[in-house]
Amino acid sequence: MSDAGIAESTVVGFLIAFAIGSIPFGYLIGRIFYRTDIRSQGSGNIGAMNALRALGKGGAVAVLLLDALKGFGPVFAVYAIVRAQGSSFDFDGLPPGDQIVASAVAAGAVLGHCFSPWLRFKGGKGVATSFGAVFAMSWLCGLVAVGGWIAGALTTRYSSVGSMIGSCLAPVALWFFTRSLPFTAYGIFAALLVIYTHRENVARLRAGTEGPIRLSRR
Repeated sequence: MSDAGIAESTVVGFLIAFAIGSIPFGYLIGRIFYRTDIRSQGSGNIGAMNALRALGKGGAVAVLLLDALKGFGPVFAVYAIVRAQGSSFDFDGLPPGDQIVASAVAAGAVLGHCFSPWLRFKGGKGVATSFGAVFAMSWLCGLVAVGGWIAGALTTRYSSVGSMIGSCLAPVALWFFTRSLPFTAYGIFAALLVIYTHRENVARLRAGTEGPIRLSRR
């Protein structure tokens, strides 16, 4: 694949992934199966943790898996497609084309989730979708990210802390296990984005008003 082909695949992949990522599963599941607008409950977020508060365990699991699939599916598919076209090569000193395209697709999926045009460019916080993308890049790195979330959440009882810890561990793991500059760059981008989307949580943590994890509806 030529440099023009890599650039075209990157742009097209990013846009398709953004469209897939923008599907607000938390909102849709709440509306269709629970007849409630998840945005009017709890934190107002459409992610799995607020789904746990608003919809219960079943709804939360469904939202979690679908949001993660939005990241995993596009990255896994484009990585396989581009590699099948013979683009895993070093071009003019750049990293392999499949890694470049996959990283752009991952960024598109997470941005679509966080800034969904269907919800007036509002959305979730990007954690599940980002972790799904990381799993598609390297299952070991995905386990590290999820492990970071579990450790942070269990230690503090705050999902937000676990989310930020897991997201910050992801680029470290991506570099350690893959030595891929595009994957690591994506991990850094996603970690910064997740910290940004958790800015209100950080403020509540500092004020001591952040709500702990609850395993049932209030």
